[in-house]
Amino acid sequence: MRDDIRFLEELVAAVPEFGELYEIHVENNGEPLPHVFFGLDVTPAVVDSYLGKDPEGPDWRATLEFLEEQSELQVPAITEVIVTSFFDNLPFRGEPGHGIVEHLGPVMAAAFRRAGQGAR
Repeated sequence: MRDDIRFLEELVAAVPEFGELYEIHVENNGEPLPHVFFGLDVTPAVVDSYLGKDPEGPDWRATLEFLEEQSELQVPAITEVIVTSFFDNLPFRGEPGHGIVEHLGPVMAAAFRRAGQGAR
């Protein structure tokens, strides 16, 4: 199994609230598409949870903790999904939800800065 697909399945196991979104994603796309899932489903759901918009949504803290653990592994396919499809879809400075970047763990915060997102 590809590392990025395994990553999605481990995310769903770690944060079960993503289960239904993941099932719908696979059904709609015929297969897991990690970048699409993160860009269209995971990141908006995490930001909404952070903002308190969806009390039944995924636990944003548990999600960031999972992403930090995965970032520590330094698996290129996983890092690519986090950097290009999670970081790039976070709110810009001044937008609601931008404060979530203050909660990134040390590995993700460093990657966020390296990706040039720290200026956002």
